[in-house]
Formats: sequence, C-alpha cells, structure tokens
Amino acid sequence: MNQPKPTGPIATPTLMQTFASVAASFFGVQSSRNRERDFTHGNPWHFLLLGFVMTGIVSLIFYGAVHLALRMAGQ
Repeated sequence: MNQPKPTGPIATPTLMQTFASVAASFFGVQSSRNRERDFTHGNPWHFLLLGFVMTGIVSLIFYGAVHLALRMAGQ
C-alpha cells in the first residue's frame, strides 16, 4: 500500500537516528520511511563507520562471553 509522503523537508539523519538505523540493520528490520531517509539524505560514510564500530563492539562482547564461559567451565 502506498503511504502518504511526509510533508516538509527531511533533514540529514542525526547521530542517534544513524545509530538506530544501523542497529535495525543488524536485525534486518527497518521502516520504509527511515530507509528512504537514510538513502536519500544520509551520508554513506557515517553508516559504514558506525557499522564497523558496532560490529567491533558486538565481536568483543562475544569474545568476552566465550572466555568467561571457558573460564567458568575450568578450561
């Protein structure tokens, strides 16, 4: 179904909006309005940089969880 387009100018996404978009992409969910905003007004480098940072953070969390589990298992 066609949804009405928002009236007024759409500004460049803020840091929090960019963070929310990247976090939504980790789970594969994104509203069509936010996706359209990101692709028309967002800076791709901001999304790439934030994506790499968030991937590093998630990797460190997994790394720490595995080491904690191995330590608790006596390895």
